[in-house]
Amino acid sequence: MTRLQCLMNSVLVGILLGGVPLTARATTYVFVSVTGEKRIAIYKLKPDTGALSIVSNVEVEGQPGPLAIDPQHRFVFASIRSANRFATYRFQKDSGQLEPVSVSDPRGSAAFLSTDQTGRFLFSAHYGEGKIGVHPIGDGGKLGEPVWTETAEKAHSILIDKSNRFVFVPHTGPNAVFQFLFDAEQGTLSPNAEAQVSPDKGQGPRHVFFHPTLDVVYTVNEQGGSVTAWTLDREQGRLVKLQAVSTLPADFQEKNSCSDIEITPSGRFLFASNRGHDSIASFAIDPKTGKLTALRQTETEKTPRQFNIDPSGKFLIVAGQGNGRLSVYRINSKTGRLNRQSGYAVGGRPSWVLAVAVEAADAK
Repeated sequence: MTRLQCLMNSVLVGILLGGVPLTARATTYVFVSVTGEKRIAIYKLKPDTGALSIVSNVEVEGQPGPLAIDPQHRFVFASIRSANRFATYRFQKDSGQLEPVSVSDPRGSAAFLSTDQTGRFLFSAHYGEGKIGVHPIGDGGKLGEPVWTETAEKAHSILIDKSNRFVFVPHTGPNAVFQFLFDAEQGTLSPNAEAQVSPDKGQGPRHVFFHPTLDVVYTVNEQGGSVTAWTLDREQGRLVKLQAVSTLPADFQEKNSCSDIEITPSGRFLFASNRGHDSIASFAIDPKTGKLTALRQTETEKTPRQFNIDPSGKFLIVAGQGNGRLSVYRINSKTGRLNRQSGYAVGGRPSWVLAVAVEAADAK
């Protein structure tokens, strides 16, 4: 699966290997969009301590934001939000370097990128324009002409399920998750029979993440300071609200907005970031029902807009957009507790973190 961004990420990439243990020879690279300095910083993660060492910096014409990688780890895609562009890079698995491939004009500023499960299509969610796009990905990584779908204001992320049939798009504007059917042959989206579902009033779903084994999906809610759990109908691709849990301490009364959400590859723990409280909220996931139990909030960098769990599930890496720093936390596999391992000055306004693991055989 992708990150699922990590996207999936993906995806993101935190569950790209579906929780399968990585070998001792696997190498993990961490890509960070340093938005304020128009570059993508590339680090190597030490597997025993989580320490980061700089590999290189890729200069970007514009301010990089969201990142995504295809399931085959061939290409890294970047949304250059200040220039309304996408940049494609070929990922050099043996060195972690990014080789520029092409720049395309998506006619909008994408707040989120992800791919389908085959790596043939790139999805994008456009916050300001209220639309989503599907770009075909050529053999060399160059993006083809997109198919656009108008949705509503503040489309904030887009992710496909592991069957490669159902796409979900949270919107903070209309307080809804839009539900689509994906035609993997044509690369097109069509509204599901139930076109959208909504969490409780005023929540504002922002990012979405799939449980790696259960038929449960989670959204982090920007305005509501909460996470909503949804059951997923695998046949129809529809979400049904299961539970909502706060990401904040009961006595916190100041301004806060949630931003990102991730699940460990084991499926045991969920994390969400608070901007304002400046913390990572931790939850235990019931292995049968998928329901959440709040555990704690861990203080982190200022304005943690985005974070990523490395594919081994051992480390959580968070970017502080407000102070230009990265922090690496070890995840206790039994309790879900975060223990800070190291911190780094990365530069002005880091906005995205993408961790990618490469097996030794793949790097050849």
